[in-house]
Amino acid sequence: MHSRTARVENIEMRWEETGAGEAVILVHGIPTCPALWRDVAPHIQGRRVLAWEMPGYGASIPEGQDRDISVSAQADYLIAWMRSQNITRAILAGHDLGGGVVQIAAARHPEMVSGLFLTNAICYDSWPVPMIKGVSMAGSILKHAPDGSLHQLLKMMFKQGHETETAAEAAFAAHAPHYDRHGGAEAFVWQARSLEVEDTQSIADQLPLLNIPTRIVWGVADDFQKIEYGERLARDLKAPLRRIEGGKHFTPEDHGPLIAEEINLLIRTVEGR
Repeated sequence: MHSRTARVENIEMRWEETGAGEAVILVHGIPTCPALWRDVAPHIQGRRVLAWEMPGYGASIPEGQDRDISVSAQADYLIAWMRSQNITRAILAGHDLGGGVVQIAAARHPEMVSGLFLTNAICYDSWPVPMIKGVSMAGSILKHAPDGSLHQLLKMMFKQGHETETAAEAAFAAHAPHYDRHGGAEAFVWQARSLEVEDTQSIADQLPLLNIPTRIVWGVADDFQKIEYGERLARDLKAPLRRIEGGKHFTPEDHGPLIAEEINLLIRTVEGR
Protein backbone atom coordinates (compact mmCIF):
# COMPACT_ATOMS: atom_id res chain seq x y z
CA MET A 1 0.00 0.00 0.00
CA HIS A 2 1.09 3.58 -0.62
CA SER A 3 1.01 6.33 2.01
CA ARG A 4 -0.99 9.44 1.13
CA THR A 5 -1.66 12.77 2.85
CA ALA A 6 -4.02 15.67 2.24
CA ARG A 7 -4.87 18.87 4.08
CA VAL A 8 -8.57 18.75 4.96
CA GLU A 9 -10.25 21.35 7.18
CA ASN A 10 -6.81 22.36 8.45
CA ILE A 11 -6.02 18.76 9.44
CA GLU A 12 -3.17 16.84 7.84
CA MET A 13 -5.01 13.59 7.10
CA ARG A 14 -3.22 10.35 6.29
CA TRP A 15 -4.21 7.08 4.70
CA GLU A 16 -2.79 4.00 3.01
CA GLU A 17 -4.05 3.21 -0.49
CA THR A 18 -3.90 0.45 -3.07
CA GLY A 19 -5.87 -0.68 -6.12
CA ALA A 20 -8.29 1.14 -8.39
CA GLY A 21 -12.01 1.44 -8.97
CA GLU A 22 -14.85 2.19 -6.57
CA ALA A 23 -13.71 2.92 -3.03
CA VAL A 24 -13.62 0.65 0.00
CA ILE A 25 -12.60 2.64 3.08
CA LEU A 26 -11.19 0.84 6.13
CA VAL A 27 -11.28 2.51 9.55
CA HIS A 28 -9.25 1.29 12.55
CA GLY A 29 -9.85 1.73 16.29
CA ILE A 30 -7.87 2.16 19.51
CA PRO A 31 -4.91 1.67 20.02
CA THR A 32 -4.27 0.91 16.36
CA CYS A 33 -3.67 2.66 13.03
CA PRO A 34 -4.17 1.75 9.33
CA ALA A 35 -1.59 -1.04 9.71
CA LEU A 36 -4.45 -2.96 11.36
CA TRP A 37 -5.64 -3.79 7.82
CA ARG A 38 -2.26 -4.90 6.44
CA ASP A 39 -3.41 -8.50 5.94
CA VAL A 40 -6.87 -7.50 4.68
CA ALA A 41 -6.31 -4.86 2.00
CA PRO A 42 -4.22 -7.03 -0.37
CA HIS A 43 -7.06 -9.56 -0.61
CA ILE A 44 -9.85 -7.10 -1.47
CA GLN A 45 -10.62 -7.58 -5.14
CA GLY A 46 -11.18 -5.04 -7.89
CA ARG A 47 -11.53 -1.96 -5.74
CA ARG A 48 -9.64 1.10 -4.65
CA VAL A 49 -8.85 0.35 -1.00
CA LEU A 50 -8.11 3.22 1.37
CA ALA A 51 -7.17 2.59 5.01
CA TRP A 52 -7.92 5.97 6.61
CA GLU A 53 -6.18 7.13 9.77
CA MET A 54 -8.28 8.90 12.39
CA PRO A 55 -6.80 12.26 13.42
CA GLY A 56 -5.25 11.80 16.85
CA TYR A 57 -4.15 8.20 16.18
CA GLY A 58 -1.13 6.51 14.66
CA ALA A 59 1.14 8.87 12.74
CA SER A 60 -1.65 11.47 13.07
CA ILE A 61 -1.48 11.70 16.87
CA PRO A 62 -0.14 15.30 16.64
CA GLU A 63 -3.23 16.29 14.63
CA GLY A 64 -5.39 15.38 17.61
CA GLN A 65 -3.80 17.83 20.02
CA ASP A 66 -6.34 20.40 21.26
CA ARG A 67 -8.91 18.98 18.82
CA ASP A 68 -12.11 16.99 19.26
CA ILE A 69 -11.21 13.39 18.43
CA SER A 70 -14.42 11.80 19.68
CA VAL A 71 -16.01 9.07 17.58
CA SER A 72 -18.73 11.52 16.55
CA ALA A 73 -16.15 14.06 15.36
CA GLN A 74 -14.20 11.34 13.53
CA ALA A 75 -17.32 10.56 11.48
CA ASP A 76 -17.44 14.19 10.36
CA TYR A 77 -13.70 14.15 9.57
CA LEU A 78 -14.17 10.98 7.52
CA ILE A 79 -16.96 12.50 5.43
CA ALA A 80 -14.96 15.73 4.90
CA TRP A 81 -11.96 13.68 3.78
CA MET A 82 -14.09 11.61 1.38
CA ARG A 83 -15.42 14.78 -0.20
CA SER A 84 -11.91 16.21 -0.48
CA GLN A 85 -10.92 13.11 -2.46
CA ASN A 86 -14.04 13.29 -4.64
CA ILE A 87 -15.36 10.04 -3.18
CA THR A 88 -19.11 10.49 -3.42
CA ARG A 89 -20.03 6.94 -2.41
CA ALA A 90 -18.07 4.08 -0.84
CA ILE A 91 -18.22 0.87 1.13
CA LEU A 92 -17.22 1.69 4.71
CA ALA A 93 -15.58 -0.95 6.89
CA GLY A 94 -14.81 -0.45 10.57
CA HIS A 95 -13.28 -2.28 13.50
CA ASP A 96 -13.55 -1.26 17.17
CA LEU A 97 -13.89 2.57 17.31
CA GLY A 98 -13.78 2.61 13.52
CA GLY A 99 -16.97 0.56 13.52
CA GLY A 100 -18.66 3.30 15.52
CA VAL A 101 -17.29 5.94 13.16
CA VAL A 102 -18.72 4.26 10.06
CA GLN A 103 -22.10 3.62 11.74
CA ILE A 104 -22.40 7.32 12.54
CA ALA A 105 -21.24 8.33 9.06
CA ALA A 106 -23.85 6.02 7.52
CA ALA A 107 -26.60 7.38 9.78
CA ARG A 108 -25.73 10.98 8.94
CA HIS A 109 -24.92 10.53 5.24
CA PRO A 110 -26.53 7.32 3.94
CA GLU A 111 -26.32 8.64 0.38
CA MET A 112 -22.52 8.37 0.61
CA VAL A 113 -22.43 4.77 1.87
CA SER A 114 -23.01 1.96 -0.64
CA GLY A 115 -22.20 -0.81 1.84
CA LEU A 116 -21.30 -1.27 5.50
CA PHE A 117 -18.94 -3.82 7.03
CA LEU A 118 -18.45 -4.20 10.79
CA THR A 119 -16.17 -6.44 12.79
CA ASN A 120 -16.00 -6.42 16.60
CA ALA A 121 -17.17 -2.83 16.50
CA ILE A 122 -18.29 -0.51 19.25
CA CYS A 123 -22.04 0.09 19.20
CA TYR A 124 -24.98 1.03 21.41
CA ASP A 125 -23.71 1.02 25.03
CA SER A 126 -20.92 -1.54 24.48
CA TRP A 127 -18.07 0.86 25.26
CA PRO A 128 -15.75 2.32 26.52
CA VAL A 129 -14.47 -0.98 27.90
CA PRO A 130 -13.32 -1.10 31.56
CA MET A 131 -9.63 -0.94 30.66
CA ILE A 132 -10.11 2.28 28.68
CA LYS A 133 -12.41 3.75 31.34
CA GLY A 134 -9.64 3.12 33.86
CA VAL A 135 -7.12 4.94 31.68
CA SER A 136 -9.48 7.90 31.37
CA MET A 137 -10.17 8.09 35.11
CA ALA A 138 -6.50 7.78 36.07
CA GLY A 139 -5.36 10.02 33.25
CA SER A 140 -3.77 12.75 35.36
CA ILE A 141 -1.40 10.13 36.73
CA LEU A 142 -0.98 7.92 33.68
CA LYS A 143 -0.15 10.69 31.23
CA HIS A 144 3.09 11.23 33.14
CA ALA A 145 3.90 7.53 33.26
CA PRO A 146 7.16 6.36 31.69
CA ASP A 147 7.05 4.73 28.26
CA GLY A 148 7.62 1.33 29.84
CA SER A 149 4.28 1.57 31.66
CA LEU A 150 2.42 2.37 28.45
CA HIS A 151 4.22 -0.48 26.71
CA GLN A 152 2.99 -2.89 29.37
CA LEU A 153 -0.59 -1.64 29.00
CA LEU A 154 -0.49 -1.96 25.20
CA LYS A 155 1.03 -5.42 25.43
CA MET A 156 -1.75 -6.42 27.82
CA MET A 157 -4.42 -5.14 25.41
CA PHE A 158 -2.91 -6.92 22.44
CA LYS A 159 -2.38 -10.15 24.37
CA GLN A 160 -5.99 -10.12 25.56
CA GLY A 161 -7.29 -9.26 22.11
CA HIS A 162 -5.28 -11.68 19.93
CA GLU A 163 -5.42 -15.43 19.64
CA THR A 164 -1.66 -16.04 19.66
CA GLU A 165 1.42 -14.50 21.27
CA THR A 166 2.93 -14.08 17.80
CA ALA A 167 -0.02 -12.01 16.59
CA ALA A 168 0.02 -9.89 19.76
CA GLU A 169 3.73 -9.19 19.35
CA ALA A 170 3.26 -8.26 15.70
CA ALA A 171 0.47 -5.86 16.65
CA PHE A 172 2.62 -4.20 19.30
CA ALA A 173 5.42 -3.78 16.76
CA ALA A 174 3.00 -2.23 14.25
CA HIS A 175 1.19 0.21 16.52
CA ALA A 176 3.24 1.04 19.62
CA PRO A 177 5.99 3.03 17.85
CA HIS A 178 3.50 5.79 16.99
CA TYR A 179 2.98 6.43 20.70
CA ASP A 180 6.72 6.42 21.28
CA ARG A 181 7.16 9.10 18.62
CA HIS A 182 4.12 11.21 19.49
CA GLY A 183 3.54 11.81 23.18
CA GLY A 184 3.51 8.34 24.71
CA ALA A 185 1.08 7.86 27.61
CA GLU A 186 -0.23 11.42 27.32
CA ALA A 187 -1.46 10.73 23.78
CA PHE A 188 -3.16 7.51 24.89
CA VAL A 189 -4.89 9.29 27.78
CA TRP A 190 -6.19 12.00 25.41
CA GLN A 191 -7.64 9.29 23.17
CA ALA A 192 -9.30 7.54 26.11
CA ARG A 193 -10.76 10.77 27.50
CA SER A 194 -12.31 11.61 24.13
CA LEU A 195 -14.62 8.59 24.13
CA GLU A 196 -18.30 9.18 24.85
CA VAL A 197 -20.85 6.36 24.68
CA GLU A 198 -23.55 8.87 23.70
CA ASP A 199 -21.96 9.03 20.24
CA THR A 200 -23.27 5.58 19.30
CA GLN A 201 -26.34 5.66 21.52
CA SER A 202 -27.54 8.78 19.71
CA ILE A 203 -27.81 6.97 16.35
CA ALA A 204 -28.90 3.54 17.63
CA ASP A 205 -32.55 4.06 16.70
CA GLN A 206 -31.53 4.98 13.13
CA LEU A 207 -29.73 1.71 12.41
CA PRO A 208 -32.89 -0.35 11.68
CA LEU A 209 -33.95 2.34 9.20
CA LEU A 210 -30.79 2.19 7.10
CA ASN A 211 -31.31 0.48 3.77
CA ILE A 212 -27.63 -0.25 3.23
CA PRO A 213 -26.19 -3.70 2.39
CA THR A 214 -24.22 -4.82 5.45
CA ARG A 215 -22.10 -7.77 6.55
CA ILE A 216 -20.83 -8.44 10.06
CA VAL A 217 -17.98 -10.63 11.32
CA TRP A 218 -17.41 -11.20 15.04
CA GLY A 219 -14.80 -12.98 17.12
CA VAL A 220 -16.99 -14.89 19.57
CA ALA A 221 -14.35 -14.96 22.33
CA ASP A 222 -13.84 -11.18 22.33
CA ASP A 223 -13.56 -9.87 25.89
CA PHE A 224 -13.89 -6.23 24.75
CA GLN A 225 -16.92 -6.32 22.44
CA LYS A 226 -19.26 -9.19 23.31
CA ILE A 227 -20.92 -11.33 20.64
CA GLU A 228 -24.35 -10.20 21.90
CA TYR A 229 -23.65 -6.78 20.41
CA GLY A 230 -22.75 -8.30 17.07
CA GLU A 231 -26.03 -10.21 17.14
CA ARG A 232 -27.96 -7.03 17.90
CA LEU A 233 -26.26 -5.19 15.05
CA ALA A 234 -27.08 -8.05 12.70
CA ARG A 235 -30.76 -7.85 13.66
CA ASP A 236 -30.99 -4.07 13.38
CA LEU A 237 -29.07 -3.86 10.10
CA LYS A 238 -30.68 -7.03 8.66
CA ALA A 239 -27.21 -8.35 8.01
CA PRO A 240 -25.61 -11.80 7.93
CA LEU A 241 -23.37 -12.44 10.92
CA ARG A 242 -20.31 -14.64 10.53
CA ARG A 243 -19.05 -15.92 13.84
CA ILE A 244 -15.38 -16.75 14.37
CA GLU A 245 -15.43 -19.39 17.09
CA GLY A 246 -12.48 -18.74 19.40
CA GLY A 247 -11.88 -15.43 17.64
CA LYS A 248 -10.89 -12.49 19.78
CA HIS A 249 -11.00 -8.73 19.32
CA PHE A 250 -8.43 -7.87 16.66
CA THR A 251 -10.00 -9.90 13.85
CA PRO A 252 -8.37 -7.97 10.96
CA GLU A 253 -4.95 -9.01 12.29
CA ASP A 254 -5.84 -12.57 13.33
CA HIS A 255 -8.05 -13.37 10.32
CA GLY A 256 -7.09 -10.99 7.51
CA PRO A 257 -8.06 -13.22 4.54
CA LEU A 258 -11.39 -14.15 6.16
CA ILE A 259 -12.23 -10.47 6.74
CA ALA A 260 -11.32 -9.70 3.13
CA GLU A 261 -13.47 -12.60 1.94
CA GLU A 262 -16.49 -11.12 3.71
CA ILE A 263 -15.77 -7.65 2.31
CA ASN A 264 -15.55 -9.20 -1.17
CA LEU A 265 -18.95 -10.82 -0.63
CA LEU A 266 -20.31 -7.40 0.36
CA ILE A 267 -18.81 -5.88 -2.79
CA ARG A 268 -20.67 -8.44 -4.90
CA THR A 269 -23.91 -7.67 -3.05
CA VAL A 270 -23.46 -3.96 -3.66
CA GLU A 271 -22.68 -4.54 -7.33
CA GLY A 272 -25.77 -6.74 -7.63
CA ARG A 273 -27.90 -3.88 -6.43
